[in-house]
Amino acid sequence: MRVGKAGKRGRKSSVWRGVPRWAKVCTVFGMVLTVLSGGVLVGSEVLMARYEGAVGKADLFGDQAAGAKEKKSEIKGPLNLLLVGIDPRTPTAAPLADSIMVLHVPASMDRAYLFSVPRDLYVQIPPFKKANFSGEKTKINAAMSFGSQVPGKNPDAARGFELLATTVQNVTGIKRFDGGAIINFTGFQKIVDAMGGVDMYVEREVRSEHKQPDGTARPGKTYGEGYVGPQAVYTKGTHHLKGWQALDYVRQRYPKNGVPDSDYGRQRHQQQFVKAMVGQAFSADVVANPIKLDKVLRAAGQSLIFNGRGNSVVDFGLALKNIRPNTIQMIKLPGGGLFEGKTYKGEQFQAGVPDFFTALHNEQLDPFLLEHPEFQNKTK
Repeated sequence: MRVGKAGKRGRKSSVWRGVPRWAKVCTVFGMVLTVLSGGVLVGSEVLMARYEGAVGKADLFGDQAAGAKEKKSEIKGPLNLLLVGIDPRTPTAAPLADSIMVLHVPASMDRAYLFSVPRDLYVQIPPFKKANFSGEKTKINAAMSFGSQVPGKNPDAARGFELLATTVQNVTGIKRFDGGAIINFTGFQKIVDAMGGVDMYVEREVRSEHKQPDGTARPGKTYGEGYVGPQAVYTKGTHHLKGWQALDYVRQRYPKNGVPDSDYGRQRHQQQFVKAMVGQAFSADVVANPIKLDKVLRAAGQSLIFNGRGNSVVDFGLALKNIRPNTIQMIKLPGGGLFEGKTYKGEQFQAGVPDFFTALHNEQLDPFLLEHPEFQNKTK
């Protein structure tokens, strides 16, 4: 059926067991929702305690191994948060970073900039002694896989996150991340459904590669790759989407299904979904309903492993309480394919991206975006 218009592991491998295959294309919506929604808990000590207890913890940056003592301090900007989504098929499978986002908050702490790093970005991944990894030039999503290796044990996604964070720092020039999260997408559909769905603008008609109109999986072809049978269709306009519909929409990335710019289009849709979810979380329907708010926040907490380098997720939520959907600027970093002869090696950033990272480092993003409006994702 067509969607009708409606105005919208940490350390224990069992944490990730059961993550469905389709989750790999989702991004780290839960972290953004969780951190930015913490501000609505002001004045509710019971909710704050329940919420904080629901969030998984892990040493994502190697601070404990390095002997660093985490000390709570007042959270001040500028801040950079690394948000990563993975799809470990089994506890023995090394994870790949299928979604990589950076949330930058300037010193004013009243707005944010959200940009994606292409998972196929061709980079130099540095050596990582903890995993006996000597370094390699390849796609950036492999950094988490290489870093997660633990001799004689199952892969450790938290350790893999550490190597990925270092790699992203090298690419962007960000000296230190102030926090980060790994997202478990198993419970993510529950977040959307706990909110009663999400209002989202669909920029062009998109036909699902994976889902039928009723949300069930399309059967695979008897011979060859691909799927057969009717497709769920998302028509242009604003729709109220159920959890499975929203996740299905943001996983689409093929031109044949209505996404002409492929993975870059998918990144844009994922960013739009982040913004829509945060907006829904701040709506009166959620904020003014203690039962629904509790369900939403606990579902979000159970969907991630968080590390605030000494500060809790609620601490971050309170510090960022002034950020709202309309103050989140979505950024599109231009890129294209990198070839060696006819062999595709991965993606590479295009001209202007190094200047963007310089502006980020110098707290000059606003003037940069005025001069380079093409970096702004202004789609609804």
